[in-house]
Amino acid sequence: MKDLPVLIAVVYHSEHGHTAKQATAVASGIEKFGAQATMYEVDGKFSAWGELEKADAIIFGSPTYMGSATAQFKAFMDASSTNVFYPHFKWKNKIAAGFTISASQAGDKSETLSQFSIFAAQHGMHWVNLGLPPANNSSTGSEKDLNRLGYWLGAAAQANADEGAEVTPPLADLQTASFLGERVAQVTTQFKVGLKYMSE
Repeated sequence: MKDLPVLIAVVYHSEHGHTAKQATAVASGIEKFGAQATMYEVDGKFSAWGELEKADAIIFGSPTYMGSATAQFKAFMDASSTNVFYPHFKWKNKIAAGFTISASQAGDKSETLSQFSIFAAQHGMHWVNLGLPPANNSSTGSEKDLNRLGYWLGAAAQANADEGAEVTPPLADLQTASFLGERVAQVTTQFKVGLKYMSE
């Protein structure tokens, strides 16, 4: 691992701090595996395109608001059209994944994760799903289970609308986010090792 460093960028928008907490959990999973995590918060403007070009993987995160990623994150997505896609397709073959949060248990979070996966596909990236079965869906299930909300495409979390980031999202959702970060680090490492092997 030391002779094959893996750099993973976590790009996210956070309106009230809940998504930032989720992003930090993703980064902790990346670092738990032994890869390097770099976090970038977008606020409607973004300039670190060159730094993202250096990353082996990019994990996207945003609250789900009105059925999609926030306007601030969508501005980042739109800006990538001219800063990344044209003219050189700069993110092609990078690894990608995503996470999102909303106040509702469901909250149409799948729409945001689908939006991220299509965005990644438009850039020629390889999407990594959560890789956990749905939980908390039986009489023996628990709110403490990983993937307690039952999402497939990425890590989902729920934060009560009347509680701040110091209280929510719950630990199970943060552990799910960490699991995603660790999984992406593993897949990215496997991908880089495979590329190295093929070039020898």
